[in-house]
Amino acid sequence: MPGPDGWDDDADADVPFRPMSISEMLDGAIAGIRRRPRTALGTALAFSAVIQVASSVAAYFFIGDEARDEVTPGLLLRSFGAQMTLAVMGLVLSAYGILVLSGLLSPILGRELVGLPIAPRQAWRDTRPRLGRLAATAAVVLVVPLAAVTVPIVPFILLVASGAHPALGAVAAIVGFPVGIGLMVWSYILLVLAVPAVVLERTSVVGALRRARVLSKGRWFRTCGTLLLAILITVFMGFFALRIPFLVIQLIFFGIGSDGGSTLGALAVDTAGRIVSWAVVLPFDAGVIALLYMDRRMRREGLDLDLRLRGRSAAAVAAAAASEGGSGESGRGDVSGGADDGDRDGEGFIDLWRPRPAAAWHGTGSEAGARR
Repeated sequence: MPGPDGWDDDADADVPFRPMSISEMLDGAIAGIRRRPRTALGTALAFSAVIQVASSVAAYFFIGDEARDEVTPGLLLRSFGAQMTLAVMGLVLSAYGILVLSGLLSPILGRELVGLPIAPRQAWRDTRPRLGRLAATAAVVLVVPLAAVTVPIVPFILLVASGAHPALGAVAAIVGFPVGIGLMVWSYILLVLAVPAVVLERTSVVGALRRARVLSKGRWFRTCGTLLLAILITVFMGFFALRIPFLVIQLIFFGIGSDGGSTLGALAVDTAGRIVSWAVVLPFDAGVIALLYMDRRMRREGLDLDLRLRGRSAAAVAAAAASEGGSGESGRGDVSGGADDGDRDGEGFIDLWRPRPAAAWHGTGSEAGARR
C-alpha cells in the first residue's frame, strides 16, 4: 500500500519493499542474480571453480595409483572413507562460499529493495570496507554448527576407537547423531543472518552475531522453512537438472570405459558440470539469506515503515543522508570526482540499514510487531 506521502515505489519492483512471503524471497533472489549477473555469477563461478577443481584433483589422486587405470566398484568401496571425506570437505567449502556470497549480494538486493540505482562496481564499493569481517563472520557462522554437530558424536567415536561393546556404540550413535544434527541446524539458523548484517550495518563480528540472534528471535521456524526450501531447490538443480547435459556428454564421448584416458576425460566433463551447476545455484541460496535478513528487519523493526515516515522514498532518504555526510567535503569533490560521489552514495545507502535507537522508531514498533 502507498505510504503517507503516496509512496508506492515498490509496486512493480522485483523485490518489494515490505515484509515478503517465502515465494517473494525466492523470486527476489533470482531477480538479484538477473539484475547483476556479472557480480553474482562471476563471483560464484570463481568460488565453484576453485572448490570443484581441487575436489576432482584430490579425488583422482586420493583413491590411489590404481584409479588412474581403472575405476571399479570394488576399488570405490575400498576408498569409500576417502571419498566421503572429500565430499564433506566440498560441501563445507560450498557452504562457506554461499555465506560469503550472501554478504557480497546483500548491497545489490538492498539497493533493489529500496529503489536505489546500482551503478557499475557499486556493490564492490559497498562491500569492500567489510571484506575481512565478512570472511570472519562467515567462518564463525560455519564453524559453530560444525562444532555443535561434532560434540555429541564424540562419545560414539571414542567407544568405537576403544573397542567397547557394540551395544554401547549403538546407543551413543542413536542419541548422539540426532542431537548433533539438531544442534547444528538450530545454531546455523540462529546465526546465519549475521553475514548480511556485518556488511549492511557496518558492525563488528560479535555485533553481527548478536544482531542475528535478535532478528531470529520468534521466527526461527519460518527462517528454517525458507532456507530448507531453498536448499531443496539447490540440491535438485545442482545435483540433477543442470548436470544432466554434462552426464549425457560424458556417456556419449567416454562411455563406461575403464582406460586411463576415458577416466580423465570423464572426470574433466564431470568437473565442468559441477562448476557450472554450482555457479548457478550458489548465488540463489546466498540471495535468499540476504533477503531473509531484510525481511526480518522490516517485520521486527519496521524498517520499511520507518523510511516511509522519514521521506517520500528510500532513495530520497539515502540521497539526503549522503548529501549531509558529504557537505563538509565539497572542497575535495573537484579532486576525487565520481569516486567521491559513489562513496557518499554508498554511505547514504548504508545509513538506511544502521539500526536506529528504539526511541527513534517506537511509533512503528506496534505495527512491526503485528507483522512478525
